[in-house]
Amino acid sequence: MSFVNTAVPKVDAPALVTGKPVYTDDIAPKDCLVVKILRSPHAHALIEEIQTENAKKVPGVECILTYKDVPDKRFTMAGQTYPEPSPYDRLILDQRVRFVGDAVAIVAAETKEAAERAMKLIKVKYEVLEPVLDFHQAKDNAVLIHPEENWKSLCPVGADNKRNLCACGREEHGDIDAVLDACDYVVEGTYHTKANQQAMMETFRTYTYMDTYGRLNVVSSTQITFHVRRILANALDIPKSKIRVIKPRIGGGFGAKQTVVTEVYPAIVTMKTGKPAKLVYTREESQIASTPRHEMEVKVRVGADKDGIIKGIDVYTLSNTGAFGEHGPTTVGLSGHKSIPLYGKTEAFRFAYDVVYTNVMSAGAYRGYGATQGLFAVESAVNELAEKMGIDPVALREKNIVTEGQVMPAYYGETANSCALDRCLEKAKEMMHWDEKFPARDLGNGKVRGVGVAMAMQGSSISNVDNASVAIKVNDDGFYSLMIGASDMGTGCDTILAQMAADCLDCEMENIIVSGVDTDVSPYDSGSYASSTTYLTGIAVMKTCETLKEKILAKGAQYLECSREEVDFDGKKVFCLKDGREISLMEIGNRIMCNNEDALFASESYSSPVSPPPFMVGMAEVDVDQETGEIELVDYVAVVDCGTVVNPSLARVQTEGGIAQGIGMALYEDVVYSESGKNFSNSFMQYKIPSRQDVGTIRVEFESSYEPTGPFGAKSIGEVVINTPSPAIAQAVYNASGVRVKELPITAEKVYWGMKK
Repeated sequence: MSFVNTAVPKVDAPALVTGKPVYTDDIAPKDCLVVKILRSPHAHALIEEIQTENAKKVPGVECILTYKDVPDKRFTMAGQTYPEPSPYDRLILDQRVRFVGDAVAIVAAETKEAAERAMKLIKVKYEVLEPVLDFHQAKDNAVLIHPEENWKSLCPVGADNKRNLCACGREEHGDIDAVLDACDYVVEGTYHTKANQQAMMETFRTYTYMDTYGRLNVVSSTQITFHVRRILANALDIPKSKIRVIKPRIGGGFGAKQTVVTEVYPAIVTMKTGKPAKLVYTREESQIASTPRHEMEVKVRVGADKDGIIKGIDVYTLSNTGAFGEHGPTTVGLSGHKSIPLYGKTEAFRFAYDVVYTNVMSAGAYRGYGATQGLFAVESAVNELAEKMGIDPVALREKNIVTEGQVMPAYYGETANSCALDRCLEKAKEMMHWDEKFPARDLGNGKVRGVGVAMAMQGSSISNVDNASVAIKVNDDGFYSLMIGASDMGTGCDTILAQMAADCLDCEMENIIVSGVDTDVSPYDSGSYASSTTYLTGIAVMKTCETLKEKILAKGAQYLECSREEVDFDGKKVFCLKDGREISLMEIGNRIMCNNEDALFASESYSSPVSPPPFMVGMAEVDVDQETGEIELVDYVAVVDCGTVVNPSLARVQTEGGIAQGIGMALYEDVVYSESGKNFSNSFMQYKIPSRQDVGTIRVEFESSYEPTGPFGAKSIGEVVINTPSPAIAQAVYNASGVRVKELPITAEKVYWGMKK
């Protein structure tokens, strides 16, 4: 390999560092109508009357749309493969509003000022209804969030709108109650993770226009280009053939842009007016009317015998999907299916869950996608179990972790074909000097320094569901065009896929031109989510390259007047094995442009029957002030098994960034609501995300395994890296203070009052 496992610079780096106009708002037409959304001040209400006449008189206002002006057709904004597990519970605009910030009217004007002035003149009379704000009380509540008759669920996920259930389910193996009753040591705990905002740098934004052929063109910062087309067709009630979606450069997504947050609003304005329209969310809108991480409460029971073998794990998750069901049925599954399988010696497990509707902002996808919440609970419970048994939590894990060749419990019957989790533990322990530091040391200055550990796993695409395709063609002069349907959202997938293609085709990376996603010309791809791109699209690249090489060999043989069996290809030329005659790829590329019937073009797809998990170990070192409870993160050590590391530089950046986000979830980030359902966390003044000064030292290493089903032995890395900070930091804080915080974030106030008690 010349490029895979090499720190190749990102192919788009020069454009980004020189400030080229590459993002959605940079390239939007200057004459776009400016779209703004009038939002509900109530958590639950019916619109009795809405007056727009005075607002329409504002100079520059093009149109104002209410629920009376949009299709009465339910859809989901969740970017998922059809049939979507998320219920069809939305309208573009609805007479019933379900959270503070829900859309009431769409205003489009020539200027931002005109649109904002018009919004102030819209008069709305509401019938205020009782909201359901506590997700513990939502299931079977007399107040229904979705009483409408045209609500529907396409998949059997246990959804029932008449019970405020977005999903429910149960899975078990063995008699978990009997196994836990027989254990010598059992711990039981309830762990609460709040909603978290993805806080990507580029807020949600979309612009739309009608092309020469009367088709709706949508340019949007999205992770799910092809799903956007289907969702808009459903929402607007028009054929998919009438819609084209283009993805420019994305300024961060982290799962937020796996939901169609903004696209429907400018789209319907353009459909109504025929004019280009643009919607750019403010930071406040992104904070109060988007799709944060699902709030979850996870109850865990875990038991071990006297020898320290974990025999059973019981997990129940209550998930708050908010006002709508985007990703509700799917995120919850990972809370159990990506935590229980870490422990390979269990005799029994049970995983049950309920996902409920409430009158708060709808939740959605966020890096880690439910695994983050479940791992905080299960890993914290295992740390408590180790303390109860009086043994080192690293030693307890070493006895119980899943190993290569094992069938993973609660993981769909899959075998761990690649697993370096044992080596990750060993390496992290060495990097942290664990034996010297565990559990804590008094620094003699009023502070105690403690350490904590946690493990994590994720997946690599959604098995038997996700689909990736690429297309490659040979151009004149012999360079290649690589057309992908996966959305690069800053992770560098354009670069990684070009690295793979260059190695497969034995050429320089400069000879491969990567083009982004356009539903009219790109091959179909499910989208950039579920840690799928490197693993799934990577295999599609390898398959396509093999197909294309066969076509190059056949064409070269034709030009050399040899049989296919008599020629070979070294990346630069096709040559005859018998007599050494050759023809360069450049000459082939130029000759096929004249008098040729064989296109040197290939396209292949791939869908995996398995989802091999990457693994990770994280260790945190924190100082806790014994007087104030203040927490300072001193050091964070991470060791990751993502199979073959395709690009070490990009993998390291992914890991460091994910850890920083995990630190934010553990220590700072909290979406807070008033008693009436108003979101107080509406800016970065109220919603604290960690700065560089808050994350301490982050040290990352890799312990590679080889995944036989992956491209060049690779697995995913994008999501697993966010999962260990919360449980590792929670244990480190406990070891330093004696306070076990089970509700995130872990704040100085919680530690202080815990120490006082």
